[in-house]
This record gives sequence, structure tokens and C-alpha cells, in this order.
Amino acid sequence: MYILGFLRSNGNDVHLVDSLYEARTEALSFGRWKVRKSKLQKPEVYANIPRHYCRFGLPQEELEARLSELPKPDYILVTSAMTYWYGGVFETIKSARKIFPGATIILGGAYAILCPDHASKSGADLVQSEPLDTGFQLRRPAIDMYDNPGYGVVMTSYGCPMSCQYCASKKLFPNFRKRPIEDVIEDVRFQLSVCNTGNIAFYDDALLIDKRGSFYPLCEGLIKEFPRLKLHTPNGLHVSQIDEECAEMLFRTGFHTLRLSLEGIDSYTGAVSGEKTGKSGYERTIKALKCAGYPDERLETYILVGLPGQNTDDILSSIDYVKSLGGKPKITEFSPIPGTKMFERALGDCPQLAEEPLLHNNTIYAPWVSRSVPPETMQYFKDRAKIYLINDKIPCGS
Repeated sequence: MYILGFLRSNGNDVHLVDSLYEARTEALSFGRWKVRKSKLQKPEVYANIPRHYCRFGLPQEELEARLSELPKPDYILVTSAMTYWYGGVFETIKSARKIFPGATIILGGAYAILCPDHASKSGADLVQSEPLDTGFQLRRPAIDMYDNPGYGVVMTSYGCPMSCQYCASKKLFPNFRKRPIEDVIEDVRFQLSVCNTGNIAFYDDALLIDKRGSFYPLCEGLIKEFPRLKLHTPNGLHVSQIDEECAEMLFRTGFHTLRLSLEGIDSYTGAVSGEKTGKSGYERTIKALKCAGYPDERLETYILVGLPGQNTDDILSSIDYVKSLGGKPKITEFSPIPGTKMFERALGDCPQLAEEPLLHNNTIYAPWVSRSVPPETMQYFKDRAKIYLINDKIPCGS
């Protein structure tokens, strides 16, 4: 959306087709939606996996009808996200080529960067396989091209200064960059002017880094100009950065959905997670957030499951530890991502990962492909995390 905004501001005529957005069905909380899906024949690599294989978004014939409504383009930009969604990317490019045979098709995004050789088979004329560390400022995303997206999306920074062994942030954004606060405020202001929403999601990987220099001033600006917004942090917050002052700022600014990146309390998971925090740091954070006014059910905490070499007893200990403090565990299934240290370790479990991105799927790799977490154990972890306990083990003032 930033690229579309940049192109439009330089005199180009741009159009947007979002096959997921245009296939919305049931409304969910905070402006989110469920999306239509269609069952497809499973690829051979999934033949023995007892799960359905589906296409989410517009069916191919509806996508082609939608494309046919548009004027003939010179260029078609196709973006990509998860590597294991490449089937949808290939079909989209095929449809675009069918409707507009003379246009130049450019494929970019995460899949194109992480799997450039595989993406070269997509049918695109050009694969943008290098990160767009641009020399110009992308100041305003073209969010107004959606009729009513339901919620806004903001990034105050790109990349992350940490080096977690399972994360591709540094490959996608080699340089950690903070946006000017005034640009972020303007971004929020613009999105609220064109969207009927009271919800903004921050997609930063490192929102709280340099909190005094950037995050706190941003919060003060948001409080002053947008006092009734509900703010959300789906990407996870660095637990080590949340003390009493930070917790109070989060609550006062209107951060409603908190996702805390604990990952695990054992030494192995801590080491591959860049030692984000330990037990004492997490306890301090939970106490601070409770004192600031957050109820237990909003203290959602990511527990990473399915890492190569991870001990199942350690996973259970992490789940029970979070619950014992009143936190709400959220199981996050490991996905092997090309270019990361953990991907190289995962190749030992499944050499096919190097050639077949469908096996990167986090719901497939850990329970069905790797040797460490069988399907029944993965489900047990999820069930155990859902047994929620309200516990005031570390109340305010203790």
C-alpha cells in the first residue's frame, strides 16, 4: 500500500484488487472479517496429511471477472506473504496474464525474497528478490483504495535490531529504521479520515525499542489527538521493555490487544529467541500490566512450539508458568523460514524443505513433518493453554 501511494503521488493511475478483502463474509471483533474459502484437491506432498487444503479469497473465475472490469495496465504488481501460500500467487499471476497478456508482471513480497529460485517459476516477468530498502520516503499508504477496511494498519519502524534464530525480519528488512513520529501520526490521521474505524493495529516487530525517544512521544501524540482509539499489537511486544512506566503508557494510550513475546522459559528456547526475557522479567511485566489496569484475560503471551530440538516438557512448563501468573498462553507454531538458522536445523528433519515451500506451513511442519512434536501432542498443548486460570500470585504492591 505504501508503494501504491508512492506511485499514485507521482502521477500514475493505480488500481487495487485484494482477493482476500473482496471475499469477506462474517464480521469478527475489532473490524476483522472471516474470508470465503473453497476446498481444493490436495497437493501430492500433503496426500497423507488428514487436513483440508483450501483457497482463501475470491475463486479464480471471480478474480478474472474482477480483473476484466479494470482498464488495461502497463504493469501488474503482485505481492506475496507466506512462502507456503505460493499456490495462490501462481494462480493470481496466471489469471492476470490471461486477462492482460501484454502487461509486465512484477512479483515481490516475502515469498519472492525468501524463495527467489522457486518464485522464478511463478510466471512473473520480474521477481523483486531483494528487499526494498528504498532511497525515498514512503510516507502514506493508499488505504483509501479500500472502501471500508474495518481497521487501520500502522508501522512505526521497519525491521528489528534483534537476531532470533527462527525469524526472517533481518532478511526482509536488513536495516532497522524508525519512522519520524510526525509521519506516523499523519498516517493514523489519514487512515481515520478515510476509514470508519476505531481500531489501529501496529505491525512493528520492535515497537518498544527506544521507547523514551520514540514510543512515548508517539503515545503522547495519540492520546492528545485520538483519545478513544483501540490499539492492537498482533506482532508481539518485547517483554523486557515493559516496566511500570511502559505498562501505564500502554494502558493510558488505549492499547487494547496485548501480545507478549515470551516464547518459552527454558534455556534452549531463550537462546534461540535472543534471550528476550527470563522468568523474572516476565513476572515483572505481568505485575506492571496488572497494576496499570489490564485484566488477566488480556495478558496474551506467545509460547513458541515445534522448534527443532525443543523439549516437550519445557513447552508444558512454559504454558503452566504463564497461567500460574494470570497470563493467557497463545500457542505459536514454528514455521521453518529460508535464510534463518532454524531453517538449517529443520532441514535435518525434512530435507524436502529446501525444494518445497508447502512444507514450511506451520500447521504442517511441527505436527506432521518434524520428529519432535506429533499431532496429538500439538493438540494437547493447545488444549492445555485454553484451560485458563485466574491467579493473583503477584498482585500490585507485592
